[in-house]
Amino acid sequence: MPQTYDIIIRDGLYFDGLGAPAVPRHIGVRDGRVVAVSEVPLAEAGCATVIDARGRWVMPGFLDTHTHYDAELIAAPSLKESVRHGVTTVTIGSCSISMILSEPEDCSDLFTRVESVPRTQVLPLLRQKKRWNTIGGYVDFLQRHPLGPNVCSFLGHSDLRVHVLGLDRAVDAQAQPTEPELRKMETLLDEAVDAGLLGLSTMTTTWDKLDGERQWSKSLPSTYARWREFRRLNRVLRRRGAIHQGAPNIVTKVNVVGFLLESAGFWLRRKLKTTLITLMDVKANPLLHRTVGPLATWWNRLANADFRWQALPVPFEVYADGIDLVIFEEFGAGEAALHLKTEVERNALFKDQAYRRWFRRNYENRLQPRVWHRNFHDATIVGCPDASLVGQTFGAIADARGLHPVDVFLDLVVEHGRKLRWKTVIANHRPEGIKRILREPATLVTFADSGAHIRNMAFYNFPLRMLKLVRDAEREGRPFMSIEHAVWRLTGELGQWFGVDAGTLRVGDRADLVVVDPQALDARLEAYHEAPMEALDGLQRMVNRSDGAVEAVLIGGRVAYRNGDFAPTLGVERGYGVFLPYGRKAAPEPPLSVAAAA
Repeated sequence: MPQTYDIIIRDGLYFDGLGAPAVPRHIGVRDGRVVAVSEVPLAEAGCATVIDARGRWVMPGFLDTHTHYDAELIAAPSLKESVRHGVTTVTIGSCSISMILSEPEDCSDLFTRVESVPRTQVLPLLRQKKRWNTIGGYVDFLQRHPLGPNVCSFLGHSDLRVHVLGLDRAVDAQAQPTEPELRKMETLLDEAVDAGLLGLSTMTTTWDKLDGERQWSKSLPSTYARWREFRRLNRVLRRRGAIHQGAPNIVTKVNVVGFLLESAGFWLRRKLKTTLITLMDVKANPLLHRTVGPLATWWNRLANADFRWQALPVPFEVYADGIDLVIFEEFGAGEAALHLKTEVERNALFKDQAYRRWFRRNYENRLQPRVWHRNFHDATIVGCPDASLVGQTFGAIADARGLHPVDVFLDLVVEHGRKLRWKTVIANHRPEGIKRILREPATLVTFADSGAHIRNMAFYNFPLRMLKLVRDAEREGRPFMSIEHAVWRLTGELGQWFGVDAGTLRVGDRADLVVVDPQALDARLEAYHEAPMEALDGLQRMVNRSDGAVEAVLIGGRVAYRNGDFAPTLGVERGYGVFLPYGRKAAPEPPLSVAAAA
């Protein structure tokens, strides 16, 4: 009896997600799984949906393994901004912030200021919808929720600390956890891994601050933990083979050494899977990525470690409304301004001459560790009530007026407030630097921060932009990586390292896949757009709009997106995606010939 299929993708160039050479194939899908990968056409009789993929690339759905969709997922589980770009699996609970154990107000205060999503939207949502305060309850919620893409999650260390210590003690440097409290944290982390969570996410960068009225401007609770606490929790992760996702002190970077040591097995203990944000070609320190990238690769070999930097394959361009941008937290004068909640308070500060001198000293201090390049000649105004300023840099305006750039910046913020919109590129400004990072074995291609910094960043389509970078290099006769290897880095490698059932497209796999038009991997991927956030009262955010590059997205064997339209049942009816528990059997490494060529 001839085989029948729910969906056939015919005549596409097939990538398996493991790095094998791409070949023309026909894909058959039935009951949510791939049941055929055929050299010859499949029988289409009785098949409800046939997708003609001639001239297209057919590959596993992309993984976005560093997002902050925790709140948006509750309100609008379709997560369309990721799905439209071929992402079929997302990871939440990043940077020590999850919405699992703590009370709604605590979760909101942990999340909203750090991730630049308004508290006025998140807190009412959590008060209305959050009915769990246990790990099992949260997993049950995810399993019942009508998910768009697949979801996997970390347990956030700040969430864990607040639940065990209470908010006030969790942000008191003198109030370290007692032995019973440490044991309770260990027990809860064990429960999290048992329930299928990936492991623990932490934060040691102190510029990430709390929202709310109770502990406003205190750093995230995870930053108050000492290494004794991290080591205790790492023992659980090491024993269970789970993951520590963290962030070093991004400004000083010194405690990277501690994360490297904790990851190491030294052939005496089990290595600890550790991934940190982030490896970039930073303008303020152009030699950094050349050092710490190879160092991590060398350390993994020498010390029997499993340490990975997260990396983006795109320029790290950020936008700001007035002074509302987290980079100003890295020095005292900026921190003092962001501590104030109202424009009236801030404007009074900005007019103070002593404050301006302080800001200029911070701005001009070349010896202070930094992430932001602190160059207003490299910051362009893109929106302003005074249209004559649009397109100019603050530095150029200062030169024309015979003023210091800091004075011009503060004057314009006082005059226009948040209506003064500007942008700058902090890192990944050189294509060769990005390529060097992507070739580094100790990197994971991720860190889009999807769902967060909604007015500051938009990297939802980073997988497509990586494919464009690789394809453009091939066309220019200067290849640095094969397309097959790039697909593996975006799919199979991430599924394997994170230990989830995603990233490959073989017979028996979940039918999570994307059909890409390579001819549409063009400048449209880099264009600026804004759109309202679904189910959040029309809240505007930056987005990507490269619809021409993705022709179809299947999640769980169902067509979630095709030719610019979403399935009307996505995020409404039973989930297209599922909660993916940690611990799938690891996929094989890519063929040696492919890896060596790349």
